[in-house]
Amino acid sequence: MSGLLRQFVNGIKMNSIVLPESGDGLSRTVLRPKKRRGISIHGLKVVSSMASVIPFLALIVVLLVLLSEALPAIKVNGWSFLTSTNWRPGGTYALPVKTAGVLHPQGSSFGVWPLIVGTIESSAIAIVIAVPVSIGAALIVVKKLPPFWSKGIGFFLETLAGIPSVVYGLWGTLTLGPILSRDFYPLIANHLPNAFPFRFFRGDVGHGEGLLTSGMVLAVMIIPIIAATARDLIRQVPSLTEEGGTALGMTDWESTRKIVLPWVSTGIVGASVLGLARALGETMAVAMISGSILGATPTNVYSTFSTIAASIVTQLDSALSDGTGFYVKTLAEAGLVLMLITLLTNIGARVLVKRVATTALPVGRGV
Repeated sequence: MSGLLRQFVNGIKMNSIVLPESGDGLSRTVLRPKKRRGISIHGLKVVSSMASVIPFLALIVVLLVLLSEALPAIKVNGWSFLTSTNWRPGGTYALPVKTAGVLHPQGSSFGVWPLIVGTIESSAIAIVIAVPVSIGAALIVVKKLPPFWSKGIGFFLETLAGIPSVVYGLWGTLTLGPILSRDFYPLIANHLPNAFPFRFFRGDVGHGEGLLTSGMVLAVMIIPIIAATARDLIRQVPSLTEEGGTALGMTDWESTRKIVLPWVSTGIVGASVLGLARALGETMAVAMISGSILGATPTNVYSTFSTIAASIVTQLDSALSDGTGFYVKTLAEAGLVLMLITLLTNIGARVLVKRVATTALPVGRGV
C-alpha cells in the first residue's frame, strides 16, 4: 500500500492520473498524462496585460497626433491663443505670409478663450442640473417604486442614453428652446434682482438658442449615465447597514443622507465625471442649439455662444478651403486644448474620489 500511495502522489506531481491496470487495482498502476484544456495562466496574464496597455497607448497616440498637427499653429498663435477673443481666418484671396517659418493667410488671428468659457459654462450648467436629478431618480427607483415600475423607469433611462445627439439637437432647437424662450425665460429675466449673481440671468432671452438651453439639453443627455450608475451602486448598499441606521432612530431621509449617499459617494463622483466628459465633448447637439457665435463670451445665460467641439465641426468645412492648411492646424490646436481640459478634469476627479474614499462613513446621530 505504501508503494501504491507513493506512485499516486508522484502521479499528481507529474500532472497525471493513476489508474489500476490489473483486476485487483493494487499490484500495478499505469500513469496517463492529463490533457490541459484552455489557455494557460501565463498566457492569460500576457493577454490581460496587453489589453490593459491598449487604452493608454491610444491616448498617447491621439495626443501625439494632435500635437504634431497643431505645432505650426502653436508657433504662430503663441500663448495669446488661450487668452484672445479674436477669430479671424484672414484673407482668402490675398497672398499668404510666413511667420516663424509657417505659411498662413494674411490677417489671420485666432483666440480660443470664448470657446473655453462656453465649453466650461455649458458643461457646468449640465452637471448642476443632472447630478441631483440623477441621484433623486436613482433613489426613487431603488427605494420607493415597486419592481414593475422600477424596471420600466430603468429601461427608460437606458433608452435615453442610446438616443443620437442629433435628435437631441433637433428637439432642443425646434421644441424646447422656443417653449422656454416664450414661456419661462421672460419670467426669470424680469423678476430676478439686478444684483450679483442674479444679474447673469437677466437680459435679452433671445429665441431659445443659447447657453441655458444648451446646458439643459446636455443635462438630459448625461442624466442616463449618472442615474444608471447611481442606481446600481445604491442597490449594492448592504441592507443590514440601513437597518442598523433605522434601529438607531434614523428616518428614511437621515438613513439616505448619512448612510446610503456616503456609501456610494465615490461611485457617484466617478459617474458624474463620465457625464462631465460627455458634456465637454458633445458636438452636434451643442452646434445646433448654441448659435455657433465665435469670438464672443456669453453675457448672460441666454446668450448665443459656442464650444470647442462645436466650433471644430462647424468650421472644418471652411478650414479645408484654406490653401495654406493653417486653419486646419488651428482647429487641431483647439482640439488639443479640449483634450487637456478633459485630462485636467479627470485628474481633479481622481483627487476628489481619493479624498471621498478615505472619509469615514457616519453611522448614527452622534447621540
